[in-house]
Amino acid sequence: MGGTVTSLHTRRAGNRRVGVVVAAAGLLTTLLAAGPAAATPDPGDLTPGHGNHQSAGILEGGELAPGTIPGQDEIVHSANIKPLANIPSTDPTVINSDLAFQGRYAYAGNYNGFTIYDIANPKAPKKVTEVLCPGGQNDISVDGDLLFLSTDSSRSDDSCNSVSQPATEKSSWEGIKIFDIKDKKNPRYIKSVETACGSHTHTLVPGRKDIYLYVSSYSPNEAFPDCKPPHDGISVVKVPKKSPTNAAVVAFPVLFPDGGNPGAPTNPGVSKTTGCHDITVLPSKDLAAGACMGDGILFDISRPEQPRVIDRVQDNVNFAFWHSATFNERANKVVFTDELGGGGGATCNEATGPNRGADGIYDITGRGDQRKLAFRSYFKIPRHQADTENCVAHNGSLVPVGGGRDIMVQAWYQGGVSVWEFTDSARPREIAYFERGPLTTDRLGLGGSWSAYYYNGHIYSNDIAKGLDVLRLDDRRTDSAKRVRMDRLNVQTQPEYR
Repeated sequence: MGGTVTSLHTRRAGNRRVGVVVAAAGLLTTLLAAGPAAATPDPGDLTPGHGNHQSAGILEGGELAPGTIPGQDEIVHSANIKPLANIPSTDPTVINSDLAFQGRYAYAGNYNGFTIYDIANPKAPKKVTEVLCPGGQNDISVDGDLLFLSTDSSRSDDSCNSVSQPATEKSSWEGIKIFDIKDKKNPRYIKSVETACGSHTHTLVPGRKDIYLYVSSYSPNEAFPDCKPPHDGISVVKVPKKSPTNAAVVAFPVLFPDGGNPGAPTNPGVSKTTGCHDITVLPSKDLAAGACMGDGILFDISRPEQPRVIDRVQDNVNFAFWHSATFNERANKVVFTDELGGGGGATCNEATGPNRGADGIYDITGRGDQRKLAFRSYFKIPRHQADTENCVAHNGSLVPVGGGRDIMVQAWYQGGVSVWEFTDSARPREIAYFERGPLTTDRLGLGGSWSAYYYNGHIYSNDIAKGLDVLRLDDRRTDSAKRVRMDRLNVQTQPEYR
């Protein structure tokens, strides 16, 4: 690790900041050129932006009339959701990504680094600091005084002063960055760990003495030097809690000994499995669910360094790219998402239909090693989006309602934020929503909610272009969740809610 980390406080400005903006704008084109089935959008002509208010068919309370697409940038929502606050992005040209939470703070990744927010008052969140450390997509998690960032873009070195370079360069660096966040205003970059094929996302597996990170990465191009096939597993990074600077890769378990889904031409329109995109662990049950491009898997993590696959499923009709996974509270269901079009396509329109770019709901049947993933139904937001809006199933979390009900909140890029129930696996339904109208009306735009999570009574959404949104959900079906308090939430490390 070399170089320095720059902490940019909310009110700071000047020539150095201007230089960062220019660098970031050039960086995006390189970082996001991942192809039609990849999990990060390729902006091409996609332009985040702000438009003028236009009228739309709005019912009383801000709710959309059936079949209506809101006007450009117009905020609409169901009557049981109330927008409380928005903190705009400092730089709207930089893509905002995932969220993590600890205590009174929210940690928001972006392609230029990360931002720490004080959310003690959800109606008036405050920026504490912005850290500049470029490297898409900066997937983020926290544990104690440690913060972890994923770098899945070809960098000149592991420092926060690195620059983008061609992925074919053998000197390129990608992997995990570790920060000490004891001082929230001045995080310190303390360690890097290079991982094969980089780190698109990572999942924190807690332990008594050590933290494990399951590093998900995949090869969109077999020409990349560190992504030569077979890339059929995940990197396991061990982080000693008392000496995090000794973090290192300790294993690379193979999850697909047969190579995984072959993709096209065997399965047209389906991604070839060359790694995993995202893994969700349920430590209380020693279970994990992996969304791995062309495959969905259920595996045992009772030995963190030796995860073992229990069952594996494919959907070669409607799923193009297995993106993420969410268990229900009783761990007898998994929701998988399909990121059709890589997040950069307009797939929430009538032409795409209700079963593609959707969630797939699977029951977990049987016990022990005999457990199986049994498909039950698809869920997709019931509101068509404009052909200029990138929209597809993306990151979400459970709303911890208990009582045998299964409800989650989910981001759909420019489709907004959806709250939906899947208590009946075969008959899911939306119960609340929040969205903005199209960023652009003359061409396909890039924006919307990247991640939408429920934390201590509120919904927090990190919007690619618009920044942090805070929403309040007022619905009798979810009121019990307001009594659930957590001291930390890394969504891909699902807690046992109490």
